[in-house]
Amino acid sequence: MLDLLKTFSWQELKHHPWRNAAAVVAVMLGVALAFSVHLINASALDEFSQAARSVGGQPDLELRGVQGQFDEALFARVARLPEVALASPVLEIGTYMVTTEGKRSLQVMGVDALTVAWVAPDVLPLPTPQAGQAPPDRYALFAPGQVFLNPAAQAQLATPNTSPTQAPTGQATPLESPHLQLQSGVALLPVKVAGTVRAGGRPLAVMDIGAAQELFGKQGQLSRIDLRLQAGVNRDAFIQALHSLPDWPNNVTVAVPGDAQSQIDNLSRAYRVNLTVLALIALFTGAFLVFSVLSLSVAKRAQQFALLGVLGLSGRERLQLVLWESLALGLVGSACGVALGTALAALALKLMGGDLGGGFFAGAAPQLQFSAGAALTYAAMGVAAALVGGWWPARAAQALPPAHTLKGLGNLAATRHSHWLSLFLIAASALLTGAPAIYGLPVAAYLSVGLLLVGGITALPWLINVLLGKLAPWVAHQTLPLLAVARARHQRETAAVAVSGVVASLSLAVALTVMVASFRESVTQWLDQVLPADLYVRSAASLSAADTVYFSPEFVQAAAQLAGVKQLQAQRQVALLLNPGLPPVALMARELTNPAQSLPLVGNALPVPAGQIGIYVSEAVVDLHGAQLGQPFPQLIKAFRPLALDTQAQAAPFFVAGVWRDYARQSGAIAMDRRAFVQLTGDQRANDLALWLDHPQDAAPVQQALRELAQGTSGSAADLMDFGTPLQIRATTLRIFDRSFAVTYWLQAVAIAIGLFGIAASFSAQVLARRKEFGLLAHLGLTRRQILTVVALEGAAWTLLGALAGLGLGLVVSAVLVHVVNPQSFHWTMELMLPWLRLLGLCVAVVLAGTLTAWVSARAAASQNAVLAVKEDW
Repeated sequence: MLDLLKTFSWQELKHHPWRNAAAVVAVMLGVALAFSVHLINASALDEFSQAARSVGGQPDLELRGVQGQFDEALFARVARLPEVALASPVLEIGTYMVTTEGKRSLQVMGVDALTVAWVAPDVLPLPTPQAGQAPPDRYALFAPGQVFLNPAAQAQLATPNTSPTQAPTGQATPLESPHLQLQSGVALLPVKVAGTVRAGGRPLAVMDIGAAQELFGKQGQLSRIDLRLQAGVNRDAFIQALHSLPDWPNNVTVAVPGDAQSQIDNLSRAYRVNLTVLALIALFTGAFLVFSVLSLSVAKRAQQFALLGVLGLSGRERLQLVLWESLALGLVGSACGVALGTALAALALKLMGGDLGGGFFAGAAPQLQFSAGAALTYAAMGVAAALVGGWWPARAAQALPPAHTLKGLGNLAATRHSHWLSLFLIAASALLTGAPAIYGLPVAAYLSVGLLLVGGITALPWLINVLLGKLAPWVAHQTLPLLAVARARHQRETAAVAVSGVVASLSLAVALTVMVASFRESVTQWLDQVLPADLYVRSAASLSAADTVYFSPEFVQAAAQLAGVKQLQAQRQVALLLNPGLPPVALMARELTNPAQSLPLVGNALPVPAGQIGIYVSEAVVDLHGAQLGQPFPQLIKAFRPLALDTQAQAAPFFVAGVWRDYARQSGAIAMDRRAFVQLTGDQRANDLALWLDHPQDAAPVQQALRELAQGTSGSAADLMDFGTPLQIRATTLRIFDRSFAVTYWLQAVAIAIGLFGIAASFSAQVLARRKEFGLLAHLGLTRRQILTVVALEGAAWTLLGALAGLGLGLVVSAVLVHVVNPQSFHWTMELMLPWLRLLGLCVAVVLAGTLTAWVSARAAASQNAVLAVKEDW
C-alpha cells in the first residue's frame, strides 16, 4: 500500500509541474534566504575568531588595561614570578594610514620579537629582502620606523605600481619597500614597510615594541601582557594570587584569552538572530503557499479521492497520500534552497565581505564556511514548513464523504471551531511580552508574535461571522450582494482558509512597515536633536583610534578664532571597558550646560547632588551595565581613573542624572560635561568639533581654513579630517538606514505575492467544487456576468475581511516589535509611528488584487455548459 501511495503522489506531482513548482519555489526561497544569512554570519564570525586567535595567540592568561595603556613596570614584576614560564609585552594602537586613496583604518601592534614567536607566531615579523638585496636584513625588525604588514594592510596599500605581497609560511618574497605615513593627532609619521606578518583579519602593522612606544609617544606604556604558565600551575589560583599582590594596579584586569571574540559575538548576536528571523518570514509564508497548492490539488481530485475511498482506500491512507506529496515538495524545495543559499552566501561574501549592514564585520573578507549540520537543519525546517502546510489539505482529503463527493456535492459537513483556543493563544501572547530577554535575545517576544499570528488566524471564522452578520442587513434587498454575503457567511470556515494566507502575509507586511517607519522617523528626530551646529569636523571615525588621532588644545583654540566661526564646541571620545565580557562603552566629554536640549533624554534630567559629577547614560548602559537613574554609578570610577594624562584621575562620585537615546552606539555611551572631564583628567584633547558659522549656508571657506590650519600644524598636505554639515550627515545616515532595511521591502513583496497566490488557489478550488452550484444558478436565470459578479463580490468580502484582520493583527505585532523585540535586541527604544497612507494603500491593493484573482479564478467554472454542470443530478 505504501508503494501505491508513493506512485499516486508521484503521478500527481509529475502531471502538474507548474502548479507544484510555485510551492517548491516558495519553500526554496525561504530556506535559501535563511541559510544564506546563516552562512554569511557564521563565516564572518569564524573569520573574526581566527583573526583574533592569530593576533592574540594562545597564551594562558592576558593582563589587559581597563582603559588604554598601563605602566610597563608591571611587566618586570609579573615576568619574575615563579609560576610564569614566559611573558610577552604588547602595545596596541589604533590609527590611520594615509594612502593615495585616502585614510584607511589600521591597528598598530608593538611586540617583543624575541618572545612573541612562542605566544603568537602569526604576528612574528618576517623581513622582506629589498630590490637587489639578499638575504633580508634580520635586524630590520628592531630598527625604528619599520613596520610589517599583514595581507589586509598590504591590500589597502597596493597601488598600480606596488602589489600586495602574501608570503608563504616561513618565507619572504622580494618587495620594493614603500614608505607609509601613519596619523598621530593631526600629524603624519613616516614609516617604512620592511616585511610581512601572517596574521589575518583587519589591516595590521606590527612593530618592535620600543620603536612603537617612541614613534607614538607611548614610552613606558603597555596595552597587554600575554602569559604562558609553568606546567601544573592552577590558573584560577594564580589569578587570585595576582590580585592579592601588594600594590596590584586597579586599572589592569586578568582574563582568559577570547574576550575579543566573546565581545563581538555578544554584540552581533541580536543582529544575526533578528536577520535570520526576518529571513524565515519567507519560509513562514511559503507554508501557506504549500497549503494553497495542495488545497487546490485536493479540490480538483475530490472525486478521485472519493472513488479511491469506495475502492477501499481509508481516510488515513488518503491523508498519507497528500502528506507524501507535501513531503516531496518540501524535500525538493529544501534541497534547491540549500544550493541557492550557498550560492547567494558565496556571492555576498565576494561582493560585500562579511558585513550585511550591521557594521560588526566591516572590513573582513571571510571565506565561505559551509556547514553540513546547518544545511540539514535549514532543510529540515523547509520540509517541516511543507508538511505543516500540507496537513490541513490532507485532513480535508481524509474527511471527504465518498457518496456526496462522487455526486459533485463536496463535503457538506462544515467544521466548526471554538474561538476559545484563539483567545487562549492571544492571552498567552500578551503574557509573553512581559518576559525578559534570554541571553540577550527576545526569545519570549518571538514566541509571542508566533502565538499572536496563530491565534489571530484561528479566530478568523468567528470574526467573519460577526462582521458579515453586521453587513447582511445592508444588502438584504440586493440579490447578487445578498448571495455573496450569505454564502461567505455560511462558508466562514472555508473563507477563513482562503484568506488565512492573506492575513498572515499582510500582518507581517504591516508589522515590518510600521517597525521600519517608526525606526526611521525616530532616527530622523534623533538626528535633528544631536546635530544642532552648522558644521562638524571629526578626527577619528573609530573609537579605538580616538586616543591616537585627535585635535590638540592649541588646534582647537586656533580653530575657534578662524574667520567665519561664531562658536565652537569640542568633544572628547574615549573607550571605557566596564566589563571584560562586553564591548567598551563610549565616554563623551562635551558641553552639557542644558542636557535636555543637547541630548535626546528619555524623561527628565535629575538635579545633580552637590559634590557629585552628573553623567547621562544611554539606554544600553542601563540594560548591559546596570546603571540606574538617580543612583551613583561606581562601575565608572575604576575605568575612569586611568584616563588622566599623568598618574590617575581625581576620584569623583558619578551620579546618573539622565538616560538618553543613542542610535549610533549599540554597546552604550556615557556623556558628561567637558569641563568636569578636563578638571578630573587634565585631558584637553578633542576628537570632534561642532562649529556655528556666521554664514551657515557657505561652509566651504571654513573647511578650507581648517585644512590649512592642520597643514600648518602637521606640515602635511593630506586631508586628515572628515567634514560634514547636518544635511550631509542626515542624508548619509538615512541612506545607510534605507540600504540596511531594503531587504524588508523585498520580503514584504514576497509575502504579499504568496498570500495572493494562496487566495487565488483557494478560489480556484472553491469554484471547482461549486461547478454544480453555478450550473443551477445558470438554470435559474443568472447570466455568466452575474455569476462572475457574485464570485467577485465574495472575493471582495473575503479579502476585505482578511485585510482588516491583517491590518489589526499587524499593528499589534508591530507594537511587540517596536516596544519589546527592539529594546531587548539592541537596547534602545523608539516611538511607534503609523504611516497610515502607506498602510491604507497596502490594504486597498490587497483587496483589489484579491477581488481580481477571485474573478479570474471563477471564469473557467462559470463558462461551463449549465446542462453539463448538473447532468449528474438527472
